[in-house]
Amino acid sequence: MMFCFRNNKGLHFIKIELSVNASKMKRLLFALLALFVVLSVYSQNSAQARKILDKTAAVVGNKNGASASFSVSGKYGNSSGTIAVKGNKFNARTPQAIVWYDGKTQWTYMKSSQEVNISTPTEAQQQSMNPYKFINIYKSGFRLGLKNVSGGWQVHLYATNQKRSIKEMYITIGKNYQPKVIKMRQSNGWTTITVSNFKSKPLSDATFRFNSKDYPNAEIVDLR
Repeated sequence: MMFCFRNNKGLHFIKIELSVNASKMKRLLFALLALFVVLSVYSQNSAQARKILDKTAAVVGNKNGASASFSVSGKYGNSSGTIAVKGNKFNARTPQAIVWYDGKTQWTYMKSSQEVNISTPTEAQQQSMNPYKFINIYKSGFRLGLKNVSGGWQVHLYATNQKRSIKEMYITIGKNYQPKVIKMRQSNGWTTITVSNFKSKPLSDATFRFNSKDYPNAEIVDLR
């Protein structure tokens, strides 16, 4: 509009160019606005998910200890049993095995063979035996999402590094901030853990360590 030529065709060309630029600018502004809204909603959603997990961790991670019943289903079959937890320690018992974990070392006693395997478990191996393992890993390395479900919330955790042993999780949490269902995706597929009968109770650290005196006939196999 600032240029004035007697060549009407040239003037007409400048007007079209200005019109196209204005249209592009409007689209860009709308796109930026939409992106801002999406990022704002995602940020709020993620922050709310973290708050719910923080409260859940406070309930589950009782410094004195807690116990619960659980069932596991996945690619390698189904199992059920009871678990005792205290911080990142756990003791799981099923009809097939007993597992002790003291925060560093894991002992797995196979009842059928009377064999005890000593190992240093991966993050995913701990989660598959300890439904509450997620309270120690959600604070870093995962994108968080949240949606309301009947009786509580479902938190979605997606690993920012997909080479991680736990790549994705869905945790259904009740209004009492106790987890009900944990779905975990590893490279070999999904595992679902259902938890019930959660109770806070004082537990000694000895609960989470294997005592060879209690299993004098067990064969010890150190896999570390």
